[in-house]
Amino acid sequence: MRRLLITFFGLLVVLQVSPGISSDRWPTTAVAALVLSLINLSFKPLLLLVTLPVNLLSLGLFTLVINGFCLYATAWLVDGFRVASFGSAVLGAFLLSVVTLIVRALVEKENDR
Repeated sequence: MRRLLITFFGLLVVLQVSPGISSDRWPTTAVAALVLSLINLSFKPLLLLVTLPVNLLSLGLFTLVINGFCLYATAWLVDGFRVASFGSAVLGAFLLSVVTLIVRALVEKENDR
């Protein structure tokens, strides 16, 4: 549940920062966070396995493309959540990764106290 809330918060930040990603309302963003979490849970490990040679050759940078694909697929599945282009999806996925990394670090640091 905590990861879902962090993903939701990350999507809210990405919506404010990234010009190519938009959402109609916050409930749509919540549904998009849920769908993105389900995609990351179910399909992303398979995609990482299939693209392992390319990922190794790119020193892991191809993971951004996979994350962008997952975000783009989320936009395709959730009505009202839009991604303008695949480039916007990759940029949004990068921003989402940075935001969730920071928030998770802060939450874990707070839990350690």
